[in-house]
Amino acid sequence: MNLPIVLQDVSVRYRLPKERVHSFKEFIIKSFKGHMEYEEFWALKNITFQVPPGEMLGIVGRNGAGKSTLLKLIARVMKPTRGTVRVPGKVAPMIELGGGFDHELSGRENVYLLGSILGISRREMDKKFDAISEFTELEDFMETPLRAYSSGMITRLGFAVVIAVDPEIMILDEVLAVGDTAFQEKCHAHIAKFRQAGGTILFVSHSLDQILKFCDRALWLERGEIRSWGDTPGVVRQYENFLGSVAD
Repeated sequence: MNLPIVLQDVSVRYRLPKERVHSFKEFIIKSFKGHMEYEEFWALKNITFQVPPGEMLGIVGRNGAGKSTLLKLIARVMKPTRGTVRVPGKVAPMIELGGGFDHELSGRENVYLLGSILGISRREMDKKFDAISEFTELEDFMETPLRAYSSGMITRLGFAVVIAVDPEIMILDEVLAVGDTAFQEKCHAHIAKFRQAGGTILFVSHSLDQILKFCDRALWLERGEIRSWGDTPGVVRQYENFLGSVAD
């Protein structure tokens, strides 16, 4: 699908209760009686950009800048309060560690669980399972409950499922530093092949070295607004200068 991701004048507003509510029952009662007071918080404000097919866009910003909200919009997990989000094609997101997994289930069961969330039938996952297991290099742990996995093992499993479902768009949040050097190189090789086939990647990382190494362009978010967008070295340099000024 040879179309770009497009966000046009996108804003996202959250309504946050001004007072602490101690139970869901209390929340319902106060809401019904009209006693709940809210304040508005704009997580994203007037966001406009495009990502062409085959491009890898790096997204940087401090915690709370709006990165996770932006990724959820593109993953179709939520809708904007204002503006237009156009995301052509199948999206495979890895937005948070273990997202879509059940830690009481085995690695094998979680492969099928995440596959179903991403729209893949059990019959299709049967065909893909051996390749997924081999890619993770976790064959000996597939019957082990996920609660016994390390964070690196969980990320390996999630990444292997995401790449196996043949998406047009991948969303990767801090996943390229997982495992040893050999495994990282395997991930990088797959990403390069994915991009050559026209796949689009949105990559969030606090590692500016990785942003510089892999991304065609970069976008810097600060307090829900785009502070800079374009040439990766230029955006990273501006962001580094900003971080230095904040630390002084």
